[in-house]
Amino acid sequence: MAMGRPRAFDTCKALDAAMDVFWRKSYQGASIVDLTTAMGINAPSLYAAFGSKEGLFRAVLERYDEDKQGFLTRVLEAPTGLDAVTLFLKGTADKATEPGEPAGCLLVQCGLSAGDEAATIPEELAKRRTGAEITLRGRLECAKQQGELHAHVDPSALARYIVAVSNGMCLQAAAGASRTTLYEIADMALGAWPGKKADAAEPAPAKRARKPAAVG
Repeated sequence: MAMGRPRAFDTCKALDAAMDVFWRKSYQGASIVDLTTAMGINAPSLYAAFGSKEGLFRAVLERYDEDKQGFLTRVLEAPTGLDAVTLFLKGTADKATEPGEPAGCLLVQCGLSAGDEAATIPEELAKRRTGAEITLRGRLECAKQQGELHAHVDPSALARYIVAVSNGMCLQAAAGASRTTLYEIADMALGAWPGKKADAAEPAPAKRARKPAAVG
């Protein structure tokens, strides 16, 4: 008896459903049954379309990156370096606590554990997370050239710091932190901005009061 052809399905909707499973359960925790049930397809259809669970996950990452790229483009287009970093951190807080979506970040949570059967997954996720750091570094290098940052500031180190804060915010969100809490973390990091605007915000030294003129 000949096997039936795998049924057709909406690839975009299927990938969104698979993304939700991977995001909530991590790569290792998501089973083929979990994935096919959420996607509304059978296992032969999954393998025919994506080749394997790892192939499906890579397709999910490509779809996730589509939305992330639009966000990073807005960061690049921010008028100043401080505006760009503010948008990046506040945008991270918004995305990590988006109603109706899993908390945190797919690229952070799925990279915590992948198992021996997919040893390349953490490396792939780390490479994709580096994309945000590269974008920020380029924007901060531009900010330094325009005189927005002090001469001693290393844009590469500053970009790594901002991404580290962002990743920590995502882990906090996954653990239940609210958007308000994440904003507070972002504001704390922004308060340490090593730019010349910070100098302008410092109060001017108080003028010494003049003695009143002697009478008589």
